[in-house]
Amino acid sequence: MKKLLIITIALLSLSVARADEGMWLLSKIKQLNIDKMQEMGFKLTAEDIYDVNKPGIKDAIVGLGNAGRPFRHFCSGEIISPNGLLLTNHHCGFGAIQSHSSVEHDYLADGFWAYKMEDELTNPGVTASILERMEDVTERVNALLNDNMSEMDRNIVIDSISAVIVKEATQGTQLSGQVQEMFEGNQFFLFLYTIYKDVRLVGAPPQSMGKFGGDTDNWMWPRHTADFSMFRIYTAPDGSPAEYSKDNIPLKPKHYLPVSAKGIKDGDFAMIMGFPGTTDRYTTSYGLENTMDVTNDIRYKVRTVKLEVMREGMEKDQKTRIQYASKYASCANYWKYSFEQNKALKQLNTMGNKQAIEKRFTEWVNADPARKATYGNVLNDIQKGYADMRNYAVATAYVQEALAGPEAHLFAYRAGRMIPDLCDKTVTPEEKAEIKEALKEMAKAFYKDFNTEVDAKLFAKLFKVYNDKVDADLHPDIIDFINKKFKGDYDKFANQLKTSSIFMNEEAFMAFLEKPDCKKLEKDLAYRAGKSFYEMWIKLSAYTGEMQEKITKGDRLFVRGLMEMEPEKAWAPNANSTIRLTYGKVGSYKPRDAVFYDYYTTLAGVIEKEGPKGGEFEVPARLKELYAQKDFAPYGNEYLSVNFITDNDITGGNSGSGVINAEGHLIGTAFDGNSEAMSGDIDFEENLQRCINLDTRYFLWIVDKYAGAKNLINEMTIIK
Repeated sequence: MKKLLIITIALLSLSVARADEGMWLLSKIKQLNIDKMQEMGFKLTAEDIYDVNKPGIKDAIVGLGNAGRPFRHFCSGEIISPNGLLLTNHHCGFGAIQSHSSVEHDYLADGFWAYKMEDELTNPGVTASILERMEDVTERVNALLNDNMSEMDRNIVIDSISAVIVKEATQGTQLSGQVQEMFEGNQFFLFLYTIYKDVRLVGAPPQSMGKFGGDTDNWMWPRHTADFSMFRIYTAPDGSPAEYSKDNIPLKPKHYLPVSAKGIKDGDFAMIMGFPGTTDRYTTSYGLENTMDVTNDIRYKVRTVKLEVMREGMEKDQKTRIQYASKYASCANYWKYSFEQNKALKQLNTMGNKQAIEKRFTEWVNADPARKATYGNVLNDIQKGYADMRNYAVATAYVQEALAGPEAHLFAYRAGRMIPDLCDKTVTPEEKAEIKEALKEMAKAFYKDFNTEVDAKLFAKLFKVYNDKVDADLHPDIIDFINKKFKGDYDKFANQLKTSSIFMNEEAFMAFLEKPDCKKLEKDLAYRAGKSFYEMWIKLSAYTGEMQEKITKGDRLFVRGLMEMEPEKAWAPNANSTIRLTYGKVGSYKPRDAVFYDYYTTLAGVIEKEGPKGGEFEVPARLKELYAQKDFAPYGNEYLSVNFITDNDITGGNSGSGVINAEGHLIGTAFDGNSEAMSGDIDFEENLQRCINLDTRYFLWIVDKYAGAKNLINEMTIIK
């Protein structure tokens, strides 16, 4: 009896600790989630989160994007003051910090703080989206679709009706809209945003703090990273979105998040709102095999080479280190992700889990003639699609990672498509002057963060990788040319490219623009390489079109069938860069035998990890001085909490998302996941999944005590 009681208690404990899977749509929270959220401790209502008729928490949640692709949010953030002050991750602001840095003003190394608003730095092209409302338009879209359509015809219809829906919803407003598919194209939702275009850098700690632990600690717990940066959203004087102007004013948000300095404890309710990028929870075992053996494996191997080349160049001088800092960080992030994800997928037997789902699905299908007619060939079609596409998928992965690894040829091809007009006698001098000016602006942006030696070495190393790893019948023209002209000597090719191409340094390119020669352009090695790259990309897309169609249609029917098979289940769609909410609790965990991880880390851990200056674990002298003084009040007493973990369901794009407590106060900023559950984008692991967050107390302490930015502290509402 005693043994039975112990087992029962253990099972109950496991049930209580179980994380909630799902990145939920805000308009469905009242229907699907709010009861469970309130049972877990949430003290507000669904309307406090999202309501089309009144301000709510969603009005403080921001998707960060770029002007060219504003709906493809690369990170999230949250508004924390009535003056549009925005908090996000350091790695989300890294590109902006890097773009403002120079040898004379190294904001990466030293940090940046604006002690008055006029010192804040503009970031052309960066956008901040805030959701106004969303609407289920599934019936309207599906009324025009049927399963007999080709995927191409289907997409044409979806694009057409989506354009009509967006136009109707935005006409006469300043809103921007998109219709996004959910559940692999079985449902459709309209999202309407206000997109702000004047986003200025306000503050960031030194890279040694904001990226403390570097690649070694990336995707790992315990963590001790001050991963935050601060921006401010500006509007036109009337409050509308506007491009940068000195006359713009700080945004007056409908809602902003009070920042908690009260702290957290194990078991506290925590929800996260942000813009998760991409998950693939409904992929089949055949899709999983492709992810592991093609996408992840090739990405990791090629980026290992690329990172080595960049690191070698960055170690030579400070200018190159600044130029390549953001590129290196971006490359390294998913280099390690790919390795850790494959490791977790194997350890957690995700392939077995997928096959078990497919077995149940097949049994359900075969039990009914009507279901068999609709879904009987779905898994076979998906399997055949991936099998037929295998060699092309390998080549495509190497095109993305190896052929697109250097940069000069990609710039050369973009610029090269405009240059022929400079040689055309029918083009007026005025038109030519405009083209030349546009090319100069493109060049200025490109060469700012370009190093000839580094890029030449990338050409030598990465083009050789493509040659060695991809079947000869899928070699682009440039690879065949190198093998013939340079007898396969890729170092020799890179050296000639470096010395002869007009695109390998800014001076040569600018001189060429003054005397454009289109015959010379066609022979230029960088231009030839860029043209060859794009031709190969188009060719591979054409080869795989029919196979991809088979997979896409199969995935849609598979998901539709799964939802029919379990009609009572609350289903959450895959992440697709639209705003979502996840909920869970603060919580420690035990990842493996004899290992227990507490739910928070402290500043003492930063000091314990200290490494050499310039390394991944450098601790600034000022931080050590402040630690020695133990002046943590009012953000801590005996210790200062740095990072903490929750069991929220998150992915890339959630970086910078607000971690919000039961009262609707900000307690943290999400910035990473844990390596043991890196399978999470494909198969959520409820017992191991952890989201790593910056504690708002560490953030406030740094702004207050380290930076002395009282101006920023004073404009926040701090809950003590």
